[in-house]
Amino acid sequence: MSDKKLEEFTKGHEAFRSVNFKQNEERFKILAEEGQNPKALFIGCSDSRVMPAMITNSKPGDLFIIRNIGNFVAPYRPDADYHATAAAIEYAISVLELTDIIVCGHSHCGAIGALYKDIKPTKENIHTLKWLELGEAPKKIAMMSVPSTDKAALLRYTEKISVVFQLENLLTYPAVKKRVEKGELFLHGWYYDIEVGLIEYYDDEKYEFLPLGSKSKTLPSKNKEGKQ
Repeated sequence: MSDKKLEEFTKGHEAFRSVNFKQNEERFKILAEEGQNPKALFIGCSDSRVMPAMITNSKPGDLFIIRNIGNFVAPYRPDADYHATAAAIEYAISVLELTDIIVCGHSHCGAIGALYKDIKPTKENIHTLKWLELGEAPKKIAMMSVPSTDKAALLRYTEKISVVFQLENLLTYPAVKKRVEKGELFLHGWYYDIEVGLIEYYDDEKYEFLPLGSKSKTLPSKNKEGKQ
């Protein structure tokens, strides 16, 4: 069964080589010779339904991408442990010197849904449950703001408010905080609605998510804190 599933990817790669690669061959050559120079760091969910390049119509080399369960950002912790998301954030800011970070949540997020389930700990989910603790604070705010009787509304609100919490967690990173305060780095909170294909951005002056549907809304005014 596994081999049959992988056959689709083999055919897909053949199509990529014969069509997509040919169309972008010069671009790939430049990227290989000159290295990457992405326009933004995109922190998104591992969910297979969310494809950063597709929903932004971006090209190879445009986005430096981090994906994890729930598009969470763990607070900065200066220890000698392994921190994949933290390492990628530091690399994007300190090495690639990117000027924009996007945290993109999405509708029907499995990680957010799991926050409202009674999942028993086992040896097979110890890291997952620990990681989901990053969603507990957004869950608490959501439960105080939305009636628990409206499960769908509660989940959608939790998904959105979680994005705001991850933006705050980004500011615990020295490299991020320093550049935001200098006006050299800007943080953006996005929310992708899978069912309608719409991205909304967080407006921290109106405290709400608004459609990312026009040029004027794509790059809202950046306030003194450097967040959107």
